[in-house]
This record gives sequence, C-alpha cells and structure tokens, in this order.
Amino acid sequence: MSDKRKIRVGITHGDINGVGYEVILKALEDERMAELCTPIIYGSAKIAAYYRKGAISSPLQLNQVSNAADARDEQCNIINVIGEEVKVEPGVASEEAGSAAFAALERAVTDLRAGEIDVLVTAPINKHSIQSNTFRFPGHTEYLQASLAENGEQSLMIMCNPATGLRVALVTTHLPLGKVAEAVTKEAVAEKIKQFESSLKKDFGVPRPRISVLSLNPHAGEQGLLGSEEQNEIIPAIQECQAAKINCFGPYAADGFFGTGQFAKFDGVLAMYHDQGLAPFKTMAMNSGVNFTAGLPFVRTSPDHGTAYDIAGKGIADADSMRQAIFEAIDIYRNRARYEKAYANPLRRQYIEKNKSDNVVLDLTKSDDAE
Repeated sequence: MSDKRKIRVGITHGDINGVGYEVILKALEDERMAELCTPIIYGSAKIAAYYRKGAISSPLQLNQVSNAADARDEQCNIINVIGEEVKVEPGVASEEAGSAAFAALERAVTDLRAGEIDVLVTAPINKHSIQSNTFRFPGHTEYLQASLAENGEQSLMIMCNPATGLRVALVTTHLPLGKVAEAVTKEAVAEKIKQFESSLKKDFGVPRPRISVLSLNPHAGEQGLLGSEEQNEIIPAIQECQAAKINCFGPYAADGFFGTGQFAKFDGVLAMYHDQGLAPFKTMAMNSGVNFTAGLPFVRTSPDHGTAYDIAGKGIADADSMRQAIFEAIDIYRNRARYEKAYANPLRRQYIEKNKSDNVVLDLTKSDDAE
C-alpha cells in the first residue's frame, strides 16, 4: 500500500438475492468508514440502488469507477462487474445469482493479487448456487487458497469476535462429518496449531499466545473408551508443539470447555471440525463475528453469517458483522505491517539489543569498506 493513500478495501457483493447488499450499504453508511479506508464494492450500481431504497435512510452516494486504481478517497466506490440485465429475486437461490457472485469474487481477487486493493471483504454466497465449471470449491476459503496461496501455504479458518477477543480456528473446515475422524491426524493438528500461533502473533498482535486444543470425541475420549483420536493423534500433536515452545494445552472436551467459560483464559481455541467450533462461537457472537482466512499472503475477512434468504430485501438485516469484518481486515493489515517491520532484520535488532546492554553503539548500516 502506498503511504499516499488510505487502505483500499475491496468488498464483493456475494449472492445478489441475499442480504449482501443490505449489510454492505448499512456498514458503509457509518461515517467512520470513509475516514478509515477507501471502500470499493465489486458488484452492480443498479442492484445497489435497488437495495438502497429499503436498506438505508441516508443518501449514500456510490462513485462508479471502471478500475480500482480510479477509486476516490473519502468516497464509497463501486465497480460494475455484471451486466444490467441480471435479475434480482430477493430470497431466491438461483444460478444467475451464483454467477454474479463469482464474477465479483474473481475480479476482486485479480485486483488483490495485482495490488489494486489492499484487503478483501466478502459478502455471503450460496455455496450451491455458485458452483460451476469455473468454481468447484466448498466455499470461499478453499477458493482463496487455490487462488492466492504462494509457496505451498495452507489456509486456516479463524472465527474472531473483536468485542470479546474470542478466536476459534478449525482443523477441518467444510468437510462431511463422516470424514472428519480420518482427517484428524497428528500432522494435521500440529500444522494447524503452528499456523494458529503464527497468525495470533502476526495478525492479531499477541506476542506469546495461549492456545487451547479441543478433543474430537465426547469427554476427550475417556482414555480410549470413547475413541482413540485423542491418544493417538491430538495429544502427540500437542506434545510436539509444546516441544517447539508453543503454549498449547488440551485436549479439552468441547461441551464443558465452552459451558464453564474456560475459553476466556486463552488467546485462541482450536476446534477439530466446523460445527464443534462454530456452534458455540455463533451462539456468543452471531451479530458481530468475523470469518478470517489466515495463512495466506493477503488479508480476507467476511461476516460470520450466510445469505439469510428469509429476510433478504426486507431492510431488517443487522450489518454489525459486516462492519466488524471491514474493521478487522484493516486491523489485521496494519498488524501484519507492524510485525513485518519489527522482524524485517532480526539480526540487526539482536546486535543493537546486545550492544545496548554493553553501552556500545554500533552503526550497522555501514560495512568496513562502506566509505
């Protein structure tokens, strides 16, 4: 990001028949947005106008641009990525809406890779409607890993609630329940613990994070009586990470762990599968939760809710989760920049700290023959 402009936040419109436009427009109605960033919606000015009538009371103006490079600071911008003939049917799952969602996502990801936008915020999609010959992924997370990962990086889904500090990461994401047990291996659990620790440090600014690891089986397997995954896979993974100086603990039985509020003692919670972590998270943070895709070289967040077809077009959708997704994307982007600056030259910092203790000042910017 250039120092001469604000952080550019690309926002995809998601499923045009869901609550995407409503929560986007309501979030951008907040005057703090234009002060913090330059929002760029990837969608349709015509569809935005359609939803604006019943969604917001203020005369929010959208500046239409052809390219993200033309976006204006202090304004909310929109790039038309679909034709005006696209039919809007609030509350209806359709192939046309799925195609429109993918068009916005594809264009935004292209601009993200090119540096035209700094972070990406995605409105909810219908995972069935968006399927096509060009999109064969269980969801946003898997598509973004395939599109944005560099050097073999693996994505990590983290649900976070800025208000409470609760962060829940997943070992497995959009996987059928019948396939979860075979996917919970020592290698997979250890990898996710390490990724989670790295993200907590870089993305959330937690210097020495404490991570709790949940069990797979009821009552943490009861020493093999209710399952062997804890003894054979999860505990060895925890021990491996502890040996690497990572502060991780467990495995904890999920019901008592959340029921007693034990989660509040940790900086992050690693769940084994989707509903194990997301059911309690959304119970506590449904209206303000954020989905963050960690592990990739680019920042992407989204609201933690779906398309909400049942209330689409009625003007009653709560925009707080979308608002928090935008704020969190900006915070994570800044945290990464601070972390990279702090650790850009660790060797230099080590020398400086050592010589400070010896009351010696060295100019390490010059070599012996640097005259």
